[in-house]
Amino acid sequence: MHNYNKNYVTFITINNNLALNYKLEICVDSIESAVNSQTAGADRVELCANLLEGGTTPSCGTITVARDNLTIDLHVIIRPRGGDFLYTDSEYDIMRRDIELCRNLGVNGIVTGILKSDGTIDMERTAELVRLANPMPVTFHRAFDMCSDLFTGLEDVISSGASRLLTSGQKNSVPEGLDLIKKLVERAGSRIIIMPGGGIDESNIAFVARSTGAKEFHLTGRKPVESDMIFRREGIAMGGVTGISEFSRKVAAPGRIKYIVNILKMI
Repeated sequence: MHNYNKNYVTFITINNNLALNYKLEICVDSIESAVNSQTAGADRVELCANLLEGGTTPSCGTITVARDNLTIDLHVIIRPRGGDFLYTDSEYDIMRRDIELCRNLGVNGIVTGILKSDGTIDMERTAELVRLANPMPVTFHRAFDMCSDLFTGLEDVISSGASRLLTSGQKNSVPEGLDLIKKLVERAGSRIIIMPGGGIDESNIAFVARSTGAKEFHLTGRKPVESDMIFRREGIAMGGVTGISEFSRKVAAPGRIKYIVNILKMI
């Protein structure tokens, strides 16, 4: 069992009558992780493929089986490839078609983001994706963290019609970007949900919530799981990247996520 340090939450005052309505989104790349997140009490999952590349659009089969096995909200990332967020016309066409697919499969929301070459938000294309997704809400993802101007970018995302903005405060992780995330929350007000994501876990989520004023949070809550393979041919890296075992994967851990859910309930 995961050994959670109870000192992380000793400063939390428990008062159910004053509890705030926090929401927890778990980023997953498998059906197992999606179901584990639901079992643990998460409010929503963001379904992705290729998390090592920051997440890309999962297959039609994966989306379908996830929808069949979840009663909580299912949001799907619409990102045709890894790398930057400057897309060709063909890639943009893929995004449009994937959104239509998600609507037909009963997905609750999509997660996407497009930039121009100068680092500004691609307002025209983003607004068009928001229109195509309707009535599914749109989360503008961490492409925002690569935009050239934080507050101009915020206003552009709001103007596009997106419902939510996922951000680490233009830093590698939320703990590093706390000050900027707090400013985004204050400036956004009720116009858009600011959802911190990146480096959040049971050790810091209470501090992040109190420091930023955010009400929704995005994390993976994963743990390594060893393969059941008995025969193992070593020394071959399927992805061409050494140092990553072919016989281990990361899966959302119900115990970790449930613990984090309980922390949010106690704030």
